[in-house]
Amino acid sequence: MPSLFENAVASIRMGVEDYRQQDSDRDVSAVRNFYAGVLLLAKEALVRKAPDADPKDVIGTSYKPVPDGDGGIAYEAVGGKTIDFNTIAGRFKDFGMVIDHNALKDLNRIRNDMEHHFTEKTDAAVRTAIAKGFPVAASLFRQMEEDPAVLLGDIWSVMLETRELYEHELKDAKASLATVQWHSPTIAAATLKCFACESELLEQLDPENSAQEMVDFRCRSCLATPDIADIIEATIENAFAFDAYTCAKEGGEEGPVYQCPACERDTYVETEDSCANCNESLDYDAEWARCSNGISIQEYLDGNDSGLCGYCSYISDKVMRE
Repeated sequence: MPSLFENAVASIRMGVEDYRQQDSDRDVSAVRNFYAGVLLLAKEALVRKAPDADPKDVIGTSYKPVPDGDGGIAYEAVGGKTIDFNTIAGRFKDFGMVIDHNALKDLNRIRNDMEHHFTEKTDAAVRTAIAKGFPVAASLFRQMEEDPAVLLGDIWSVMLETRELYEHELKDAKASLATVQWHSPTIAAATLKCFACESELLEQLDPENSAQEMVDFRCRSCLATPDIADIIEATIENAFAFDAYTCAKEGGEEGPVYQCPACERDTYVETEDSCANCNESLDYDAEWARCSNGISIQEYLDGNDSGLCGYCSYISDKVMRE
């Protein structure tokens, strides 16, 4: 017999599959399945919060006192009725857990209308009510430390296409990176993207980590785990693409991004005077010794910082030959 959790996942999958069809004939099934799946998932979350208790005691609604054998009393669930939409928010609060009860109100109302007669809501309103429930399901999975991308497969992608859930997931992904002390202000201000699917849902696995070098990325959309150096290099390239094009077109020069001699990544940013990847800074004289003209980063990286600029070297060689 399928478990409570398996039934919840199956119901959510069926509900979203019906939702995906964008067919009014499937809306009734979509509402019933998805709504039932979310309630089952919520009950599973409560049961997992008290793993040593009888599940009936956790999600039951009626209890009777019975002797506990030690002179006191205990309470046992009576009958098979379990918490419903009207009581689930209170049970979550009692257990110190979170559920967005308001996000399910429209869906609950539509579901009740459909069960008893019919709904006067438009097809768009019905689908909007379902979509508002997507973040609720995602939050319940996360609270149980279950990965919806693994459990729901392609159905998860359908859910992410809705604005409500995507924004919810994006907020959580960014929050996981909020403590990171980035070496580069460009990276700190940038929107990081996954290589595999180009999603912005990149999170770090340890949200308590603040060290850039220790960040382990994972995409909440496709589950890819890109290397942080690759992400930083691509982000820097994208951020300075126009500046690099302008430098090359107008002066035939390199910059403003160079290959870092320490980590060999194209992440040394001239305007920041350091490497966005490894935080290395270049230690060299900013001016030529003879003419006091500025030494470019590329000249230094090419090893041409011996004291004479190209023109001075040419004049010196010419004098020596004469």
